[in-house]
Order: sequence, then C-alpha cells, then structure tokens
Amino acid sequence: MRTPPALTLADLQARHGPRYRWLLLLSVMIGTMASIMSATIVNVAIPDMSQHFALGQERAQWVSSGFMAAMTVSMLTTPWLLARYGYRRTYVGCMLLLMAGGVAGGLANHFGLVLGARVAEGLAAGVVQPIPAIIIMRAFGPHEQGRASGLFGMGVVLAPALGPSLGGVLVDLFGWRSIFFMVIPLCLLSLWMAYRYVPVTAPGGVAANPRGAMIDWRGLLLGAVGTLCLLNGLVELHGGSAVQASALLGAAALALLAFVGWQRRLAAGGRTPLMNLALFGYRPFAMGSIVAFIYGTALFGSTYLLPLYLQLGLNLAASHVGTILLPAGLVLAATIAGVGRLADQQPTWRLVSIGLALLAASFALMWTVTLTSALWLLALWATLGRIGLGFILPSLNLGALRPLHEQLLSQGASAINFLRMLGGAIGVSLCGIVLEWRLAAHGDSFANASSSPARLAAFNETFLMLAALCALAMVAAWQLRAPAPPAQLPDTD
Repeated sequence: MRTPPALTLADLQARHGPRYRWLLLLSVMIGTMASIMSATIVNVAIPDMSQHFALGQERAQWVSSGFMAAMTVSMLTTPWLLARYGYRRTYVGCMLLLMAGGVAGGLANHFGLVLGARVAEGLAAGVVQPIPAIIIMRAFGPHEQGRASGLFGMGVVLAPALGPSLGGVLVDLFGWRSIFFMVIPLCLLSLWMAYRYVPVTAPGGVAANPRGAMIDWRGLLLGAVGTLCLLNGLVELHGGSAVQASALLGAAALALLAFVGWQRRLAAGGRTPLMNLALFGYRPFAMGSIVAFIYGTALFGSTYLLPLYLQLGLNLAASHVGTILLPAGLVLAATIAGVGRLADQQPTWRLVSIGLALLAASFALMWTVTLTSALWLLALWATLGRIGLGFILPSLNLGALRPLHEQLLSQGASAINFLRMLGGAIGVSLCGIVLEWRLAAHGDSFANASSSPARLAAFNETFLMLAALCALAMVAAWQLRAPAPPAQLPDTD
C-alpha cells in the first residue's frame, strides 16, 4: 500500500488552487459530523439501554454525561495538539479513536464497557470540535467567513437531523447496539478525505513541532478534576447524599479557582497556558463565552430532554421520535445556510439575539402540548427552536472570534467550544435534576408504565427553565456589539 504524501498547506494550495479552502472545510466537516452524531444519537437508545442493563435514571444519564465530560476537557488540548502534531496527525488520530469507541460500545456486554467507549468517543470528539472554527478564521477572508460558517453548519446539522430518524428505526429493529455502529462509515470517509486534503502543518501554515513545549498537564488535570467533581456533584443532588453533593461541588469550585490561578502564573512566567486568559480581555469574546455557556446548557439539555419527553412523556415509539424531529433538522440546515450569508452583512449580536428569542419561545410553547395533541404541534415547536439555533450557530463564533489577535485564534476557538460544552455537560445533568424534582413534586415517577398530565407538567416546567436560561443569555448577546479593543494581546495581570 502506497503511503499518502505528507503535503504541507502550501503544497495543497498549489495543487488545488482557490477551491482548496472549501475542500479542506469539507474534509473536517465530515469528521465533525461523525463526532456530533455520536454525541446526540445515543439519546434515542437510552430507554432501551436502561432496560437492557437494568439502570436507574441517574446511571443511564452518564451515557450522555460521560461523553460530554470527556469531550469538554479534551477541547482544551486542541491548540497544543495542532501545534505539536499538525492538522493531519491530530485529525486522523481522533477519527481512529472515535471509530474504535463506536465498535467497542456496540460489542460491549457490560455497562462499564459502554461507558468507557462513550468516554473514548468523547475524547476524540472534543479535540475535533474547535478545528473547523480555526480553519474558517484562518483560511477564509472576513467577507466570506459567514458563508463558510453557514455551509459548514448546514452540513454538520444534517447528521443529527437525520441521525435520530435512522437511529429510532434501528433501535426498534435491531436494538440499542446498532446506534454505536452508525458513526463508522463517516469515520472511514473522513480518514480518506484527511489523507487527500488535510495538511501536515500546524495552524498558520507553520511546520508542526513534535519537540515543542509539553502540554500544561497541571492545568489539564485541574480542569478534568473540576469538571468531574461538578458533574458528579450535580448527579448527587438528586437521589444522593446532600453532604457528598456539597463536598463535590465545593471541590469543583476550588479546582476552578486553582485552574485560573495556575493559568495566570504560567502566562506571567512567559510559558504557554492551557487556556490563555488574555482572551477575556476582549469584551466581545468574554460576552460571547457567556452566551456559549448558557446556549450549550439549553441546547444539550434539550437534546437529552426531548427524546425522553416524547418516549416517556407522550408514550411514542423511538421511530416516531426521529420522524417528529426530522423536519425540524432539515429546516435548521436550510436556516443556517441563509443566516451564514447574513452574518457577512448583519451585526452578529442581532442574529444571535433573534436566535435566542426563538429558542426560548419554542421551549415555553411546550406548555401547549397535551396527551391528546396532534403530532404536528410538536413538530412545529421543535422547528421553531431549530430556526433559532440556525440564527445562533453561524453567528456566535464569528462575533466572538473576529476581534481576537491572530495569535489567539486557536486558543479562542478551543476556549469558546470548551465553555459551550461545559454548559452542555451541566445542561444534561441539570435537566435530569429538575425533571426528577418536578416529577416528585407532582407525585409521579418513571416507574409508572403510562404517562399522565402530572408527568407532562414536570416536563413542561423543565422546558420553562431552559426558556428562562435562553432569555438570560440574550442580555450577554447584546454586549457582542461592544467595540473591540485594538488588535494586541491584552495584559492578563
């Protein structure tokens, strides 16, 4: 077998001409589609998996939370991996790990092995997620970054839009194991594309430096400990010990403070921190980070909550869940493509604010759904929310990253994705906590075979919490219009 040539960015640009930047974007888009599909599609299989392994709601929730925790922490390593190993080796390694996780999860006979496979998939997905934003900000001019973000976003959302429909059918026909194997074809295609179009160089076209500075292991350890303590503390808040929950949440707060202090110390000593706090000297980035955190909480919380609502609240089959969500996913893809072009012409704060308002409205309107409601009403509210997402997705990164100094782009893309996913990991746990709390308040539980108006009320109150979070994020979104500071590295001291 002939070894693929190790082509640099300049080599590939000379070979493919002006269209190369689009081919590169397409290549990383396929891998990102695989990682996003692995993040969301498993939610359709959670009820079936819970039955197979005799899991309670808290343990079943870790199928999603474990993935999110691993993905969140690994995002912080992307800038270092790209600088040390280059785009191609980093990307190919992630795709191989993601594929291995899918195979292992589908063949596992114990829940611990399933959870381990999900963590492996999360590690790979986390490293991949910031790469497209780095490429868009570096390879495309300001006049076409919105278009690139829109086309990339349109392609990426098709995976989770079509995934639940296919996944629901697969779960009904072949069981939950089939869900894990769905990412393998995309992983294989992404590997083929990577060897053709992804350069071996690091961001900026410079050569990768395998002998560069070691990663900030202490910062990474503090980030991992803080994230795991936070998520475990949230799980302990319902169905666990209040003392243990308080201890874990307190440890998470201490780890966060230690992480910030250590990052400041590294920067002051002239070394490279895991997260450069100079990023937050740019007000649009700081406000965009707040929006990303809250938006992640609402997005991933609802992605976890909605399939449960449809299956356990409305007693619908898994295949019906995908059918209801499919039109909303297709509308999302079309919306992103259109809004991406608008992002090159309209202020990003306005587009993000519109999106958050629509997303909040879609959550609040779930109150109108009853056990006798027509399915089209559910599809309508789901579609409204996806239109809101279509306004946010291509606009938020551009509004936050455009003002950054060029040297901070990789760190900025990593940090804002980290905060979004941290919000997402919290959102999954938070929705589980609030839902269990409201179910108990209404005198219901998932132990009951059939749904009831009381159970729907518990779900609706959880959706209302998500609507309130989106409204809160709008306040920060308005601050994206603040003027950016000069293009220099702010002082972090």
